[in-house]
Amino acid sequence: MPDFPGNSFRCSLPIPYSIRFGSRLLDLSKPKVMGILNASPDSFFADSHPGTTKELLLKAGEMLEFGASILDLGAASSRPGSIEINDAHEIERLLSFLKPLRKEFPEALISIDTFRSSVASAAIEQGADMVNDISGGQSDPRLPILLARKQVPYVVMHSRGSFTEMHLEQVYDNLVVDVIIELQNRIQAARNSGICDIIADPGFGFSKKKEQNFNLLNDLSCFQILDCPILVGISRKSMITKTLGINAADALNGTTALHMVALQKGAHILRVHDVKEAIETITLFENLCSQE
Repeated sequence: MPDFPGNSFRCSLPIPYSIRFGSRLLDLSKPKVMGILNASPDSFFADSHPGTTKELLLKAGEMLEFGASILDLGAASSRPGSIEINDAHEIERLLSFLKPLRKEFPEALISIDTFRSSVASAAIEQGADMVNDISGGQSDPRLPILLARKQVPYVVMHSRGSFTEMHLEQVYDNLVVDVIIELQNRIQAARNSGICDIIADPGFGFSKKKEQNFNLLNDLSCFQILDCPILVGISRKSMITKTLGINAADALNGTTALHMVALQKGAHILRVHDVKEAIETITLFENLCSQE
């Protein structure tokens, strides 16, 4: 194709990685989708909580049928203003969904959204395959040690502060540089613990203002310096709803638009409420990249 002015942008698939789940490998040379399953009734998007076990299993089956590679199950809300529950409550709530989920879908890859080693340990004993930690190892230093011993893949997300502080506005000298450095330190600590398979999450919506989230997304390609797969969790979040003046229930279109940007910037995994639409976005992205 002639090099016309303004024709310098080229789409490309993300840097190839793979994540090991026991004897299985998940190939990330093409983007994958992680479907959100919410075992907590306290969520910023009410429709993400199925309610009953039967409804959760139906939702999980639908996500897998549409093409989700991972199911991410959480039992403790981390939305702004949420109330922290204790370990025992989180474990009880989580296992009531995890046990039937594992039984119904024995081949599914199941991630657990928790920052507590006690919860992760109980979940791994019941067949969980991965841990997704919104604190990036800051809340519970025992968590990376546990995951290293069990050789469980680990999503290290960027945030600042305790559970009650992580949604407060933060001051950054240089947002992107600071987030990369802080993530790199946490990733290195996880590697030093002995964890082999690590995924980085820039933490959209955590410890960042609306404008900072867009700044982060615009410079997402810079996170390739971390030398690990990148997970993006922007589904129906406030960077979309506050910008458009809508609520989470109406944020699918905005989510899809930003998912395409994330893919163009090198995202390996999209963590989403709406698997079908995310898979369609990836399919279009792949076709875009296949053009000479």
